[in-house]
Amino acid sequence: MESLTVIKAGTGVLTKVSDGTLDGGSLVRLVTAIAELTEQGHCCLLVSSGAVGAGVSAFGLKGYPSELETKQACAAVGQARLMHIYESLFRNFDLSVAQVLLTGEDLRTEARSRNVRNTLDCLLEKKGIVPVINENDSVAVQELKVGDNDMLSVNVARLIGAKRLILLTSVDGLLSPDDSVLIPEVTNVDDVMGFVKNEQGKFSIGGMASKLKAVKLAVDSGIETHIANGRRPERLGRILAGESGISTRFLVS
Repeated sequence: MESLTVIKAGTGVLTKVSDGTLDGGSLVRLVTAIAELTEQGHCCLLVSSGAVGAGVSAFGLKGYPSELETKQACAAVGQARLMHIYESLFRNFDLSVAQVLLTGEDLRTEARSRNVRNTLDCLLEKKGIVPVINENDSVAVQELKVGDNDMLSVNVARLIGAKRLILLTSVDGLLSPDDSVLIPEVTNVDDVMGFVKNEQGKFSIGGMASKLKAVKLAVDSGIETHIANGRRPERLGRILAGESGISTRFLVS
């Protein structure tokens, strides 16, 4: 879809740094921004992390679980919490949500990926529905994993022919390693791969290094990509309008 934008919100955007529980204020701002884009005629699909982080508190954990079975159990609890909140918030704007949970196999196998695309196409053609995608952590095993939701969002964007991908994180975009100033535009991802350390929050999977790997795949696939501040989702409309200096824009090569 020529005008379709895939928006990915990471765990660090949707949960509190202190304990990994869902951040209600952040979710309200994100939903409001997406609802405004929809009202303006933009077609948006949300790839949302946060399920495992949302379930961490139910198990009394102090950090992101390392054991697969605990992670899956947290996701089973947290995904229900997350979707309940999305449904309640989007309903305030007369919008419905559709939950789509995927594993790597759903995207690698031709017949299954075709079914995923058909489902998403149908949802996107219906006005007033926002598809919310996450990896199906509660049933996925290691060999079936997409990797993280940065890469999941790229693969979904490729599958449905999205024009643009916006990766929301906890900073304004890619920062210069020398002075921490925002880099507004990148023409070659390989040139900036060494700018970041492979760091991540205790309640998340990917860091900026993970995002750059995903960005490279996206731009090589012809998808304009942005890294932007998920704590400032009101900027999304300005990003889509082409405003510079509020995200890092990665140009299609």
